[in-house]
Amino acid sequence: MIIIVNNHGQFTHLIHRSLRDIGVENKLVPNTIPIGELLDLNPSGVILSGGPDIEKTGNCKEIIRDLDVPLLGICLGHQVIAEALGGEVVSGNSGGYAEVDVEILKKDGIFSGLGDKTVLWASHSDEVSKLPAGFEVTASSDVCDIEGMAHTKKPIYGVQGHPEVAHSPDGIQILKNFVELCRDY
Repeated sequence: MIIIVNNHGQFTHLIHRSLRDIGVENKLVPNTIPIGELLDLNPSGVILSGGPDIEKTGNCKEIIRDLDVPLLGICLGHQVIAEALGGEVVSGNSGGYAEVDVEILKKDGIFSGLGDKTVLWASHSDEVSKLPAGFEVTASSDVCDIEGMAHTKKPIYGVQGHPEVAHSPDGIQILKNFVELCRDY
């Protein structure tokens, strides 16, 4: 069971549908879900969705700090992971959604099996500017230095772009890789 924490992003339901389409049981929950209720769902992994406002991410920071399951942050979810664990998020120079050519720097984790580059549909209104301690950059672009990040020891991953949308051609593989990481954990 993968839990998708809804941060009110316009693509959140596509994460649910994409996982369902690849045969993965999942449940969409509000970002205000108490940690105890989330634990009662016995998740094998958690995805923090994108959304419009880092100030309206409910219990996401508590989930990030207190849950011991694989975690994937998408767009705002990626930024909340960084901020919750001591990184920094700033306003980006490229607002609005666009295809971004992304260089894959670490070909494991969520980027396992991908080539040197991919395209992700992303907004850069806000972006991670400084990694939290224990993290490394896994993907980069001309638009943003930290398109992807991963903890070096824990199964925590973040990606600025949206793997759940059709404009991200390798997106389903990224989600499949996360599901596989959850199964192996």
